[in-house]
Amino acid sequence: MSPKKAKKKAADGAGSNVFSMFEQAQIQEFKEAFTIMDQNRDGFIDKSDLRDTFAALGRLNVGQDELDEMLKEASGPINFTVFLTMFGEKLKGADPEETILNAFKVFDPEGTGALKKDYVTEMLTTQADRFSPEEMEAMFVAFPPDVAGNLDYKNLVYVITHGEEKDAE
Repeated sequence: MSPKKAKKKAADGAGSNVFSMFEQAQIQEFKEAFTIMDQNRDGFIDKSDLRDTFAALGRLNVGQDELDEMLKEASGPINFTVFLTMFGEKLKGADPEETILNAFKVFDPEGTGALKKDYVTEMLTTQADRFSPEEMEAMFVAFPPDVAGNLDYKNLVYVITHGEEKDAE
């Protein structure tokens, strides 16, 4: 078998069991995320799709190297099965708190631990599973932003995963 065929066979086999790793609702959420990221709707996520996705999230200065590094993590062209496999590998043994924190950190490149209330509202009401105005209000009642309008997402994630507020340090 040629190395190219062996690589393809390995990549095909790697994804065969990936659908059993997730519940149907999770797979549907990953499918929605994949569809959002597949900006040109060709069934694959490529460098152009990644750049457009970052731009849609307000990050316009993504470098070629950063995009190349992301694409290198895949075993080949990123179709939905490869996408799901990549998430399965990333989440395997992951702490739910760490996983949720990492999701927020994407929107906090400076690592401040806080996000602007208006930005959080815009993201949660315009992307994927959209929050209603009532859900946003309930979240900000439970987790009020500080006087500068920043949401302490580290505390929010702690409460989501542990069920109680951290003692002030």
